[in-house]
Amino acid sequence: MKYYIIAGEASGDLHGSNLIKELQKQDKNAHIRCWGGDLMEGAGGELAKHYKSMAFMGFLEVLKNLPTIFSNISFCKTDIQEFQPDVLLFIDFSGFNLRIAKWAKAQGYRTNYYISPQVWASRAGRVQKIKRDIDAMYVILPFEKAFYAKYGMEVDFVGHPLLDAIDNASLIKEEHFRTQHQLHPSKPIVALLPGSRKQEVQKMLAIMLSITPGFGNFQFVIAGAPSLDQEFYAPFLKEKGVGFVNNQTYSLLQHSHAALVTSGTATLETALFKVPQVVCYKGNWISYQIAKRIITLKFISLVNLIMDKEVVKELIQAELTPKNLALEFQKIVKGDQREQILKDYDQLAQKLGGIGASKKAAKLIVENL
Repeated sequence: MKYYIIAGEASGDLHGSNLIKELQKQDKNAHIRCWGGDLMEGAGGELAKHYKSMAFMGFLEVLKNLPTIFSNISFCKTDIQEFQPDVLLFIDFSGFNLRIAKWAKAQGYRTNYYISPQVWASRAGRVQKIKRDIDAMYVILPFEKAFYAKYGMEVDFVGHPLLDAIDNASLIKEEHFRTQHQLHPSKPIVALLPGSRKQEVQKMLAIMLSITPGFGNFQFVIAGAPSLDQEFYAPFLKEKGVGFVNNQTYSLLQHSHAALVTSGTATLETALFKVPQVVCYKGNWISYQIAKRIITLKFISLVNLIMDKEVVKELIQAELTPKNLALEFQKIVKGDQREQILKDYDQLAQKLGGIGASKKAAKLIVENL
């Protein structure tokens, strides 16, 4: 069978790579073409477009790059027609993927979605478009099945693929990790996860690093994103005593005592590694004002959304100041709040359905074909 997979960012590349591996086990004759990154290509996908050319963050940034986005959409349609897949597999990346899904369904292609768009967060009316344009949906969050059921759409909950990714990750011993990255031999490590897009990293790292002078007894380490070159981080590494690891976030989290994390998938990854965290977010002012008016959620972190309560502190927009960040950081490095976070993390892992999401999704995709 021929599979055409579209992922548009680093997390999609990770989950797409594991899906590709499982599809190849389920279908020995699988021919896979994809939009993704190095991981999907390394897993056996034939890369049509790298996600680095598509990662635009925020409403204003999207508007500025509309010519590129429309060019990508046009190329994608042509590429699909030339490849003639048996099924299209969309991974998150809703702004792009739902446009392609509408066109593909009208052209008679089979359409599957793995990792639902966050329609439960804003613009729930998109569910009607999904019902119209998507033949099968495989969701990864436990509350999504009930959400879609309210709109009369049956979906399959397969569990969260992060559990697979963490289970499959190659990790190294702490002593070797510290030596390899020239870190202090004994200071507790604090992971700084500022995101994966240039705009957010520049904004978030400046705030995160602002508290480091007051906590000299910790080893702060920046997690470099695979989508950004190491040279991009050079200006931030002038801060005395700040370490850096490139594309080794899981190894960093394995050995971290605490973390400061930009909202997104990284909040859940940090929780699954049992690292207490403060969630940070500060976006473009106009983009934030627009988002605030259309997003209906109580929380922005996946940890709190899944648990339906505040497990980890969220500092958003005006609340994200060096003073507030330092105050909340103190609470997670020792004491009762740290212990409660760790207890809640155990419950979170149980809610996510166990390992095997990629395998379950691949099995259903092949069976439906």
